[in-house]
Amino acid sequence: LHLSAVKLAELHSDLKIQEKDELSWKKLKAEGLDEDGEKEAKLRRNLNVIMTKYGMNGKKDSQLVDTNYIKNGAESDTLDDPRLEKLWSKAKTSGKFSDDELDKLWREFKHHKEKIHEYNILLETVSRTEDIHKNVINPSEENLVKEEILHNKHRELKDKLRSINQGFERLRKVSHQGYDTTSEFEEPRVIDLWDMAKSANFTEKELESFREELKHFEAKIEKHHHYQKQLEISHQKLKHVEGTGDKDHLNRNREKYAMLEEKTKELGYKVKKHLQDLTSRISQGLQHNEL
Repeated sequence: LHLSAVKLAELHSDLKIQEKDELSWKKLKAEGLDEDGEKEAKLRRNLNVIMTKYGMNGKKDSQLVDTNYIKNGAESDTLDDPRLEKLWSKAKTSGKFSDDELDKLWREFKHHKEKIHEYNILLETVSRTEDIHKNVINPSEENLVKEEILHNKHRELKDKLRSINQGFERLRKVSHQGYDTTSEFEEPRVIDLWDMAKSANFTEKELESFREELKHFEAKIEKHHHYQKQLEISHQKLKHVEGTGDKDHLNRNREKYAMLEEKTKELGYKVKKHLQDLTSRISQGLQHNEL
């Protein structure tokens, strides 16, 4: 796959969560608690997202390369959307961003690209389910259950599309005006969560509590970014030392790399699991709004 050290650590975290979710589903299945198959379908969608994200789905150029660095003034990934490419080009040449800000903005653009990928995968799943449902001649109780599943998937599509539209408007605004120094959050995933939380059915007290939790979550993400950068640096040093033939130096670098790799995997898993929990809480609030 030719994945970077950071991307391999991220893949490990994603697969660890997928494995945990699948084990939980197997217990539910054994207890007869997933009769409509919705949880199984969601697991398949999640696995499809992972395979697309890391270029494991058999399609060329589908891999979302993850690098936090803009090397030689040019990113090593494409955005696959002319509107995003145009915005990014304007931002790079505007002179309104420092190198660190461009680094942060590039992460926002990549995050937006991933959201579009996930939306398209879900849309394809819904379309296939609808086609099967339309071909059913005799309605039954089982088909009524499937209608409810479709309804839930359409609601999920609606939430994802709203998030994409909000995200694009934010990218457009930031690309033209630069970063707002008074902004409460900086990490794109946290900004998304906060925007959605403000639209959910939370009381003022619940919203304030959620705001504090997002601050802790953002700190956790920043710590993960720090270890990702250290892992990349350690990987480059290790490759350099491997060519020198100095065994003692090589062993020290291997030990440091292994420690950083394990810490990056651990933090990546914690970040993704925390993100799942926060997203689930917001989804429940948004669904309550529609009832």
